[in-house]
Amino acid sequence: MSETEKATFAAGCFWGVESAFRKLPGVSDVIVGYVGGHKDNPTYEEVCRTDTGHAEAVEVTFDPSLVGYSALVEKFWTIHDPTQLNRQGPDVGRQYRTAIFTHSPEQSRAAEESKAGAQERFDAPIATSIESAATFWRAEEYHQRYFEKQGRH
Repeated sequence: MSETEKATFAAGCFWGVESAFRKLPGVSDVIVGYVGGHKDNPTYEEVCRTDTGHAEAVEVTFDPSLVGYSALVEKFWTIHDPTQLNRQGPDVGRQYRTAIFTHSPEQSRAAEESKAGAQERFDAPIATSIESAATFWRAEEYHQRYFEKQGRH
């Protein structure tokens, strides 16, 4: 059995981000939650209505022998507008920021290199931050696989 790794991305509302990553071959799981804030075990209400500092994010579990981290980062650039600061579409607030939370120096290097390459595809500056992964807090169960529960894939 192959070893798995984690990748963590924030790209706006986590429902669509989860759905996009779940479809990739080599991805074994995607959970939605909160990362990058200062409150332990935040709730959805707290993240949306107060300043916990968290971003809505996804934690992707993947098999690097089937899909590389760089391919995940490339997918990240295509599923949202990384030039938007603290918003995606109609969703506005720091919790909807664009960020890559890295789990190793190798991921940090790959994310930085990919960001530089992605910048060439956008007219405006990329607002995505690249940060070391902090504690990932799993969102409430009703948020997990939300699109599937709604009959949308």
